[in-house]
Amino acid sequence: MTTAAPSLTRFAWLSITAAICTILLKGAAYFLTGSVGLLSDAMESFVNLAGGIVALLMLTWAEQPPDEEHAYGHGKAEYFSSGVEGGLIMIAALCIGWTSVVRLIWPRAIEQAGIGLAISTVGSLINYVVAVVLMRAGKKNHSITLEADAKHLFTDVWTSFGVLVGVGLVALTGIQRLDPIVAMLVAVNIVWQGVSLVKRSALGLMDTALPPDESSRVRAALEKYAATGVQFHALRTRQAGARRFVSFHVLVPGKWTVAAGHDLLEKIEAEVRGSIPNATVDTHLEPIDDPVSFHDQKLDRTPEP
Repeated sequence: MTTAAPSLTRFAWLSITAAICTILLKGAAYFLTGSVGLLSDAMESFVNLAGGIVALLMLTWAEQPPDEEHAYGHGKAEYFSSGVEGGLIMIAALCIGWTSVVRLIWPRAIEQAGIGLAISTVGSLINYVVAVVLMRAGKKNHSITLEADAKHLFTDVWTSFGVLVGVGLVALTGIQRLDPIVAMLVAVNIVWQGVSLVKRSALGLMDTALPPDESSRVRAALEKYAATGVQFHALRTRQAGARRFVSFHVLVPGKWTVAAGHDLLEKIEAEVRGSIPNATVDTHLEPIDDPVSFHDQKLDRTPEP
C-alpha cells in the first residue's frame, strides 16, 4: 500500500510565519530609525506575507486530485500564485518609489541607526534560512510556487543588504539623501523580480514547451529506437505545475501485430517517464508505410488530397 506524499503546504506556512516575523522586526527598525530604506524593506515583507498566503491557497488547490472538470489535474493553479506575487511586488515597488521621492525632496535624519540595523539584520537572516529551505523543497518536488517564493525571499535578502548599506552610509557620512536613493534602487530591483515572476507565470499558462534540457532528454530517449526502423513525429510537451505532459506518434512497419506495437509503446513510454520527473506520456501508433500517417504531424490535421 503506497503512502501519500506529504503536503507541500507546510512550506507555505513556513513562509507565512517568516513573513510575519520579518514584518515585526523590520517595522520596529523603521520606527526606531525613520529610514525610508528600512520602510521599503518592511513593505516588501508585507508582499512576502501576501505571497505566502497565495502560495498556500494555490498549493492546496494544486494538490487536489483530477475530477470530471479537471481531468488533467489542478497543477496550473501554481502559476496563479507566482503571477499574483509578481503583481504585488510591482505595487510595493511603486509605493517605495513614491515614498523615496518625497523623502528625497524633504530629507529626514536617521536615528538610532545601530539598533535599527541590528534588528533588520536578524529579519534578513530569517528570510535567508527560509529561502534556502523553500528552494531545496521546490527543486526536489518540482514546485514552481515554492521556487518562486524562494527566489523572492533571496531578492528580499539582497534588498535588505542594500538598505543596510544605505543606512550605514548615512550614519557615517551624514548625507541624508543617500537613504532614499538606495530605496529607489531597491524599488527598481523589486520591479525586475516582479516582471520575471509574471512572465514565468504567463509562459506556464500558455502551455510553453518543457525546458531545453528536459526536451533533449525526451528526444534522446526516442532516438534509442530509431535504429530499429521506428520513426517518431508530432512530439509535443508542456508543463502544468510539477506535472509534465509529453505526447508523440510512433510509426512502425504495417505488418506488425497490434500486440507487438503495444509492447513497443510500453517500453518507449517507460523510457520517457524515466528521463524526466512527474511525466504523463501519451502515444499514438501508426503504420509507417501508410501516407495518411503523415497528415497529423501538426496541431491541426493536414487535409487529405
